[in-house]
Amino acid sequence: MTIAPLVQRLPKVSQAEFVSAFYTTGLFRLERWILSVFARRPSSDEEAFQLARGERDRFAAWQVEQRSENELLLCDFSGRTRSWLMTEPTAVGADSTGTLLRFGSAVVSRVDPATGTRSLGTLFHLLLGFHRLYSRLLLRAACARLRAH
Repeated sequence: MTIAPLVQRLPKVSQAEFVSAFYTTGLFRLERWILSVFARRPSSDEEAFQLARGERDRFAAWQVEQRSENELLLCDFSGRTRSWLMTEPTAVGADSTGTLLRFGSAVVSRVDPATGTRSLGTLFHLLLGFHRLYSRLLLRAACARLRAH
């Protein structure tokens, strides 16, 4: 199941700036702390900056699955979720250039060994509403961080 990509428009922002801002917001630092304590997947802001600059392929609970100049696709350690961040240049005003910031996530279904059918599982279904809201909050927090700098 894919959560519809979220989009925000800002003045000119690089992919590295977007990724750095996204993974160093206060909200995402809380997620990183939770992952550090409960999944033993510690991370730092410096590691987020290295990920953004293309100097590292592992970050907290994620592994880079694909990377280009303006896109980053990450897979979590369980292989069940993906996170996607993309920047796209766009005209904001008559004489200025801006950037569309895109963020999306997907949950990969798994095969139920008893029935052979594909399913997301009960836990993922229960958390889906929260995940949609959380995704919006993460993108807003990254945009606020970028606007502040």
